[in-house]
Amino acid sequence: MALLLNVQSLTKTYGANPLFRDISFNVSEGDRLGIVGPNGSGKSTLLELLGGRRTPDSGEVALRKNTRLGYVAQDSQFAPGDSIRQILQKALADAKVPAGEWGAREGETLGRVGFPDFDAEAATLSGGWRKRVAIAQALVTNPDILLLDEPTNHLDLAGIEWLEKLLQNGRFATVVVSHDRYFLENVATSMAELNRAYADGLFRAQGNYSTFLERKGEFLAAQAKHQEALENRVRIEMEWLRRGPKARATKAKARIDNAYELIGELSDLKNRSRTSSAGIDFSASDRKTKRLIEFDNVSYGYESKQLLNKLDFVLTAGTRIGLVGPNGSGKTTLLRLMRGEITPQAGEVRRAENLRMVYFDQNRELDTTLTLKEALSPYGDSVIYQDRTIHVASWASRFLFASDQLFQPVSRLSGGERARVLIANLMLEPADVLLLDEPTNDLDIPTLEILEESLVEFPGALVLVTHDRYMLDRVSTVVFGFDGEGNAGRFADYSQWEAWQSERRKAKAKAANPKAAAGSAPAKKKLSYMDNRDLETIEERVESAEEVLEAKRQAMIHPEVVSNPKRIAEAHQELEVAQAAVDALYERWAELEAKSK
Repeated sequence: MALLLNVQSLTKTYGANPLFRDISFNVSEGDRLGIVGPNGSGKSTLLELLGGRRTPDSGEVALRKNTRLGYVAQDSQFAPGDSIRQILQKALADAKVPAGEWGAREGETLGRVGFPDFDAEAATLSGGWRKRVAIAQALVTNPDILLLDEPTNHLDLAGIEWLEKLLQNGRFATVVVSHDRYFLENVATSMAELNRAYADGLFRAQGNYSTFLERKGEFLAAQAKHQEALENRVRIEMEWLRRGPKARATKAKARIDNAYELIGELSDLKNRSRTSSAGIDFSASDRKTKRLIEFDNVSYGYESKQLLNKLDFVLTAGTRIGLVGPNGSGKTTLLRLMRGEITPQAGEVRRAENLRMVYFDQNRELDTTLTLKEALSPYGDSVIYQDRTIHVASWASRFLFASDQLFQPVSRLSGGERARVLIANLMLEPADVLLLDEPTNDLDIPTLEILEESLVEFPGALVLVTHDRYMLDRVSTVVFGFDGEGNAGRFADYSQWEAWQSERRKAKAKAANPKAAAGSAPAKKKLSYMDNRDLETIEERVESAEEVLEAKRQAMIHPEVVSNPKRIAEAHQELEVAQAAVDALYERWAELEAKSK
């Protein structure tokens, strides 16, 4: 596949701290590159460099001539009063798209993104719909490469699945920074990790997230073996140096120089291999009561919308409930009812006496005028954690903050760092019940794994709202699924809820159009015998053709092909033939479906 973007020896530093140094990689047609890395490793900065929004200290980002870039930032903000249509038209004007093409571009893009009202004011939309506007704003210019920074933040589960399909079927290449492991599993064709643990600052592997983890494990195992061998060689050379060799002889001088090079290499390897993880461990109270919160026939809603309808359940110690459903379906309302922030319109919520609840708010309100030290320890130089006094510097270190950050204002912290501050504060409060509303936004994957481990081991009760399907499956003992119409079902895991949703959609479609449903079987009689046979087998043939197409795509990035211009040309021609075959089958499928109606 043709090369679209080439990054050579890119370096970016803030103050004395290098984010990354001399990293190199490329993006070709059809690539969907997922980028991961610890908070503060420079993922968002790298995306801004690729999009031309920042300039590197050194190195080069080279785009193929006439390559169009689309960029979607983490936070999607729009000017008050601007409608969705106006935002898209401005993007088309900025991209110098001829006015005659605007109507078709708008219609196609808005249809793909799924907006019911193109003239709605973007600034008044929910976070998830604003994210869709931002994606539509990037897509309307027909980009060759789409750059996405944490695109699943604020999207509900249905929105994430929509985005996965959009990227899987898109004809553009994608570079996406994300911490959503299932999303990366479903979307990425290659993965890269920004991390100082790697000699080049970046490790890239072909394949999705699970394949990346395998390759990373192999790499780290090989690095550990190399470190062990290096330690043995350095030990021998150190013993030789202690004997005081004379450096006058050429051989002895060369060996001394080599010994010091080995010592330097080992020191660098040890520094890079040293890893840190946040020390997350929630404190449970000593409560013996098992029944903590009871919902008895609880209903709640607004004039135009019923959120909860006759909900019954008992929350007991050790239960971990995951809440799923579309945005606005009642998940946060349920948490507010548990806390006593609002009262049910019908039914009763009963709480155990002196119940202690700890709440993580998805809006993450922190006083940005405070320093990090004041945010972590507002009443002095220490905190009390599990009956122990801990100095604020040690407490900050537990959450991966350096001592020189203590007097830095909270306003300068990244989203992930602010989340760690809030988690640190929550850990100081012993709890019977943890209520976590979207705790995963902005957290890096290593911190997510530590958080998950802590939640699994927490002996109290947990109610978790999250769009992170991996966390949901790992942590929850039961899933409550809301349909947005007041109904809630209980499921073993996310996939069971998803299957329930699918069945409900089919049932609704059947109820809405019973004649079409009843007539669907005999409709195929309109097809000729050969057409009918064609329709019966076409899905299987499409799958086979797509497998061939994917094999041709993989062949394009094989090292032996990439290094040989003649083989690249041949592979590209084979890819075009495979793509044409898939396109022809889809056209035939659409034709047969139209005939059968």
